[in-house]
Amino acid sequence: MPDLHPFGGRMSRHFGRSLAPEDAYLSYYDIRLTREDISVLKNDWLTDNVIAFWEEYLEREYLVNFKHSHIVLLRPTMSFMLMQTPDPRTIKVRLRRRRRRRRVRADIRTQDALPDLTNISHIFLPINDNHAVNVAEGGTHWSLLLVSIVDGVAFHYDSMPPGNQIEAHHVTQKLSRLINRPLKFIHLHDSPLQDNSSDCGVFVCLNMRHLLLKRLLMVRTDSKVSMSLGGRKVDATAGRKEMLRIIDEFRREGERRRSTSNSPHPGRKSKSPPRIDSPRSREC
Repeated sequence: MPDLHPFGGRMSRHFGRSLAPEDAYLSYYDIRLTREDISVLKNDWLTDNVIAFWEEYLEREYLVNFKHSHIVLLRPTMSFMLMQTPDPRTIKVRLRRRRRRRRVRADIRTQDALPDLTNISHIFLPINDNHAVNVAEGGTHWSLLLVSIVDGVAFHYDSMPPGNQIEAHHVTQKLSRLINRPLKFIHLHDSPLQDNSSDCGVFVCLNMRHLLLKRLLMVRTDSKVSMSLGGRKVDATAGRKEMLRIIDEFRREGERRRSTSNSPHPGRKSKSPPRIDSPRSREC
């Protein structure tokens, strides 16, 4: 496939290596956004971190309100690990071993291993075409895989086909082995298409939200719902602005919380970014 990003993500990674801790922009639960993430969100190829933030946001602000749902949003690092692990069943073994090792922090376990998928109905997976295990945030293209375990079907949405069709099919096969159930792979040819080389990650985020909030969470788990996005229009520019607005709202809220907290050093400027680690009442 053609190179969909003019720098293959390399420029962003080089800039990211030069960032100091004070360049962190926002801590949102388990996600720490940097100024690089904010910069690429304006008009560049999205980093793993931005997509991970979006998934965390959907979970914390929306999915948490649906107590009876059994939907998982796998982070990009988890999808990559699933694709690169020869036998995906060893991931669960690794998780059990780490649970027995009390000295390993819980957040490391969460980031490095897959969640329990035993009673899960649907899984969202951001797919990247990076095949180099030693290259962080590599690859040139993002797409979205939505797996309906209850129906035994994996739907692939790609804004620049054929794109990641091979990678998504490969992940589907790995996931099938992991859950020990057959999965039929369907590449949807009517997915909304991007008109430039850098909006693929934005399409993943916006399509993920639409499928989650407007399809899956609008019906009962045992009801049938169309997973086609045929005819749907995606405004990537507006989507980028909305995501930036959401992040800036959280940043301002984090700054407000910090200013009203009982700091042992009042008046001292903190080097850590504004942090959101508990819910609040807000309107989107």
